Amino acid sequence: MSHNFTSQSGDGLHVAIIMDGNGRWATRRGLPRVAGHRAGVAALKRIVEHAPDVGIRALTVYAFSADNWARPAGEVQSLFWLMRAFLRLETERLRQKSVRMQIIGRRDRIPAAALREVNRSEFVTAAGRRLLFRVAIDYSARDAIARAASSSPAQEASVSAARSAMHHELTREVGEVDLLIRTGGEKRLSDFLLWESAYAELYFTDCMWPDFSPAELDAALAEFRHRERRFGAVPTAAVAAGGSR
Repeated sequence: MSHNFTSQSGDGLHVAIIMDGNGRWATRRGLPRVAGHRAGVAALKRIVEHAPDVGIRALTVYAFSADNWARPAGEVQSLFWLMRAFLRLETERLRQKSVRMQIIGRRDRIPAAALREVNRSEFVTAAGRRLLFRVAIDYSARDAIARAASSSPAQEASVSAARSAMHHELTREVGEVDLLIRTGGEKRLSDFLLWESAYAELYFTDCMWPDFSPAELDAALAEFRHRERRFGAVPTAAVAAGGSR
């Protein structure tokens, strides 16, 4: 199957997903919130496996924001337990599928046992080339931008040079986001990849994350495919009309 998606990199899509709705999915079923997070992990496994087959070269998912520390301690503990279990069980499978795993966000606050699994998974999958799978944990886009700004020679350089240096710092690994998907019915970015999503196409769905299937991803990509990406330029139709006069 061929796919003709418009990517800023020309090398397959960078898709970002805010995996929202796990807790509400569980509550509506009379289950504890952790059951929703467990179902969300199963959904993530399906999407990671499907992504390379539909033209995605990089997948960045929002697993735990810097603001999520405000959640009940028991839920936070369960989330990191699930992360450890996912990495322990799936790392070898990711390696076999040539998927490179990478964590973005702060690491100094991640529990030691979870951080060991993160480091092991990144090491084992480092040679993966089929898909770059990034998981945002203890992540804040504002913090990431602030760190990039502090590391750029802003005092010595022009504004444009400083901006270029920041852009390189924030996008050097994976490029800008082409399509950003948020599940769960909410319509906001929640401090996720703000710089990298400057020209991303946004797709919001009421589907709760545990119910987000490969078919749902295909539907999001189908809508993306029908959008005209102009990146600030004049629409193609307008250029054609102007040239005909």
